[in-house]
Amino acid sequence: MSGGRQLGAASGYLPIAEHGLIGNLQTVALVGTDGTIDWYCCPCFDAPSVFASILDADRGGSFELAADAPATTKQFYFPDTNVLITRFFTEDGVGEVQDFMPITGDSGEVGRHRLIRRVLCVRGVIPFRARVAPRFDYARQPHTVRWQAGQTRFESADLALALTATVPVEHDALDATATFKLLEGESAVFALDRVGDDVAPRGCPRAEAEQEFATTVAFWRRWLSASRYRGRWRETVHRSALTLKLLTYAPTGAIVAAPTTSLPERIGGERNWDYRYVWIRDAAFCAYALLRLGFSGEAEAFMTFLADRTTRHDDSPSGPLQIMYGIDGRTDLPERELNHLDGYQGSSPVRIGNAAADQLQLDIYGALIDSVYLYDKWGQPISSDHWDAISRLVDWVCEHWNQPDEGIWETRGGRKNFLYSRLMCWVAIERAMRMASHRGLPANTLHWQRTRDTIYRHIMRHGWSPTRQAFVQQEDNDVLDAAVLMMPLTKFIAPTDPRWLATLDALAAELVSDSLVYRYDPTTSPDGLRGEEGTFSICSFWYVEALTRAGRLEEARLAFEKMLTYANHLGLYAEQIGRTGEQQGNFPQAFTHFALISAAFNLDRALG
Repeated sequence: MSGGRQLGAASGYLPIAEHGLIGNLQTVALVGTDGTIDWYCCPCFDAPSVFASILDADRGGSFELAADAPATTKQFYFPDTNVLITRFFTEDGVGEVQDFMPITGDSGEVGRHRLIRRVLCVRGVIPFRARVAPRFDYARQPHTVRWQAGQTRFESADLALALTATVPVEHDALDATATFKLLEGESAVFALDRVGDDVAPRGCPRAEAEQEFATTVAFWRRWLSASRYRGRWRETVHRSALTLKLLTYAPTGAIVAAPTTSLPERIGGERNWDYRYVWIRDAAFCAYALLRLGFSGEAEAFMTFLADRTTRHDDSPSGPLQIMYGIDGRTDLPERELNHLDGYQGSSPVRIGNAAADQLQLDIYGALIDSVYLYDKWGQPISSDHWDAISRLVDWVCEHWNQPDEGIWETRGGRKNFLYSRLMCWVAIERAMRMASHRGLPANTLHWQRTRDTIYRHIMRHGWSPTRQAFVQQEDNDVLDAAVLMMPLTKFIAPTDPRWLATLDALAAELVSDSLVYRYDPTTSPDGLRGEEGTFSICSFWYVEALTRAGRLEEARLAFEKMLTYANHLGLYAEQIGRTGEQQGNFPQAFTHFALISAAFNLDRALG
């Protein structure tokens, strides 16, 4: 790579996979392998963007910081942390940019949202260039630039940022730039701070940046040290755990599905969605994964978030719970299109908000109550108020499990009788019964048991296709769907049951490609959207776990190792993998990293 951007299939865009992630447990930034911050929302995950060149290379805004000479680059995480290092190799020397966002427990500093970029020359001599070009509110809101008290201030109507640098900075009406040269052993610091009535301007000299670096490294290492995982894939599993932690919104315990919006499932396609919200299903599974590794604090925080939702539910047409919430628990997530942005490599529309919030997805109750069951078992016993709320949810599931819904894949082609939704309703009731029995909690046990058994028989009768010799996507049809891989994982069916083994073989023949798994075939099961999509990475890890539980360990291990080759250079995964191995969709995706942890944990245990 040299000078400008050359890695993308379209001018001005890096491949999605050519990014790393940094964050402060309230928001994140995506840093390209060329040293450019392509995505940053301030002050939180779902706030309007400040840098969004990943969605529009010309208008979106970015923070460039790179060697001002032909260079090759490599990127890695400082070991056992979320501090990102981008190294530049030139003819005259080697330099690096250390990117991180300090995490502060100081109540007077929680609103600062500081982004620090330390530049070092580690060998020889290197010229560097920087360009800070914010474009506030998804490039919709104008801003001014001025020099004040040793800082460059970028001010819009709703947000002000202050840039501190230890090298001279120039500015015009929109941007700030700097060019400078470092000799071996020299360094420079750029710090971008949110400022306002609650956050006073503050500089960031070299010594302070070095201290912030050490403190941030110590925070991440201290957090990771709580992990109980000691298996074969320790580094891979820990990277996924660190990623899930980055996707956690500390003030509420919410876990976002992904930190980006509208990264396309297919270049040029319309399947571009905003994932910066809390899906009950995704977050519940992620809390399970963190709890399994020993991170009980994150599971406890999410349980508090859940308790706030479940104790205040009302019976709306889409159920007592929404499928997703804002990171602060808000329910209103209107979907809008930003037509002034081109989209990643021209993939429009760019969307903010998500209309799927109003969908009925019955499977969320199984994911939620399973996570509560596991927390009650491995973490802390849930409170009596929380149990009362869970009981009301189970009663509701008993009355509504047989409704058609939009399903786990959030199809926009009308409600249908999805097997996976039935399966997870069974899980919701079964796990609640286990909790009631284990704790001696009051429950409508006979009614729950009758409904649970009715669902089981219904699935076995209407979810099994004699023609396909497999469990299928919808009742009484022959379409395959990778979501049924959860059947043995939820203990609905024995992993060596002949019906299940036949299903596994059918899925392998039709939906699996070199360990990669498609969700379903849109041509045989129209989902209301145009275009194709890639393989779905969570399904690929579910496939590994299903093979593991079936005792097919050689196949499972090979499929798992193949999946690891599809990760990016940092071990991160987007939602999907394209035909030639490229990452597609929002990045990185929490759901995928949860499934990786679960597959690695169970495969490692089975291998002994």
